[in-house]
Amino acid sequence: MPDRVRYRRGRMLVRGCFLGAALLLFPALAPLVPTPVDAQDVQGRLLETRESKYNSIFIYQTGDLIAMTFGHNKRIFTESLYNPKDDRDLPVVYTRFMTTPVAYVKDLSDILEIGFGAGRTSWYLHKYLPATRVTSVELDPDVVALAKKYFGIRDEPDFQVVVDDGRLFLNSIRLYDAILIDAYRGPFVPFHLLTKEFYETVRDHLKPGGVVAQNVEPTTMLFDAAVVTMKAVFQNLDLYDAEGNTVIVAYNGPPRSESGLITSAKEKQSRFGFKYPLPDLISQRRTLTQEPKAQVLTDDFAPVESLKATERHNRKLDSLSELSK
Repeated sequence: MPDRVRYRRGRMLVRGCFLGAALLLFPALAPLVPTPVDAQDVQGRLLETRESKYNSIFIYQTGDLIAMTFGHNKRIFTESLYNPKDDRDLPVVYTRFMTTPVAYVKDLSDILEIGFGAGRTSWYLHKYLPATRVTSVELDPDVVALAKKYFGIRDEPDFQVVVDDGRLFLNSIRLYDAILIDAYRGPFVPFHLLTKEFYETVRDHLKPGGVVAQNVEPTTMLFDAAVVTMKAVFQNLDLYDAEGNTVIVAYNGPPRSESGLITSAKEKQSRFGFKYPLPDLISQRRTLTQEPKAQVLTDDFAPVESLKATERHNRKLDSLSELSK
């Protein structure tokens, strides 16, 4: 589910080079989204708790923001933050980078989001792209209900939330200009949403020139596996360092040039007036130049939870620039 919020334990300044896979080796680069904490350490006023079929859900008022958090193995993972004073605010940095596909696609008529959470990314795109149909798929009906109750989500034309499994939903014949994937459950992504077969289905549901954006946790071996699995299906992977998270934009066909993307971003920014300027986001793009060493995840081999639990690699990198530029 989207809008996962992590809290930084340290800081490392990285300029001019990036790949999240390398971050696995640097404990100082703690994820901004989500370091787990004990339930009693969560700050704010508890508004509601709900035990759904899939999650232990907690809604907090924390300062001026509303937080949706999930409990997992006696730990709390903040899934979303909402500013009631500005429904176009994206307090979680990585969700801003989930909007970068707008610059990659010439005309956006259909966007699909797999993993809705409190819906901040999809709502942001809906409000700025009124002529675009935005569909979000969320497995947990209680998450959708709480998003509508506390997070400013409401039914509007061309904005639809479907309660379903994201992979099963893709059995339809509909095609999309962009597919956004952010389907974390607590600390991990359900395995069937990280396999080669899943990405092949995603690819087959993209229109010509379409792209997929995936939010991936960069601080464990899961990141390497996700990178090589996506690369097995998509020719091009662009990476965005989102202050502790990594957003991967994948697509087939000729690689997009930096100048072409910036030109497109400026045109879209001028036309739609996004709160978070698209050219600024696109300017932080890094391209994959070397694949990490990991096994492609398949429906028969996808130990997602095991990879997530492994905090450090057994390999060493001299520089963050080894795999990207």
